[in-house]
Amino acid sequence: MRIENCYFCSSRIYPGHGIQFVRNDSKIFKFCRSKCHAAFKKKKNPRKVKWTKAYRKTVGKELSVDPAFEFEKRRNVPLKYDRELWTKSVDAMKKIELIRQKRQNAHIMQRLRKGRELEQDRDVKEVQRDLSLIRSPAAGLKERKKLEESVEEDEKMEDSDSEEMEAEEVVL
Repeated sequence: MRIENCYFCSSRIYPGHGIQFVRNDSKIFKFCRSKCHAAFKKKKNPRKVKWTKAYRKTVGKELSVDPAFEFEKRRNVPLKYDRELWTKSVDAMKKIELIRQKRQNAHIMQRLRKGRELEQDRDVKEVQRDLSLIRSPAAGLKERKKLEESVEEDEKMEDSDSEEMEAEEVVL
């Protein structure tokens, strides 16, 4: 069972699905659905149509350079059937798929990290701008009381110091 890729959007085409278009020069184009076929007939560029994988790769939303993609390339060399080789290749395909998934997830997280940083900066600026709305009037009462008490104590100390100085002057 061979799973083909759509010529226009690069999605998978399973056996018995899709449309095949053969040009006069005998080049074969396979499409997953009529939407892709119609876009191809209208001579649309897949790199400029936002829902295609080609567009996502050119804009940087999808991983484009990955060694795992090399395994996906089509090979036309016929091989003699060997069960051991077949099982090894199926296991390798599973491993490659796991590696690809991990790399794609890391790529997505790396893209999202920048957005989170920008959002955090925006939130900090908003809080600084609207701090008076956030802080309640009662929030600084304890601090104000402590400040007033310390000011009063300082004044008492100064008063007592000045009284002592006057007493010393009188004694002299």
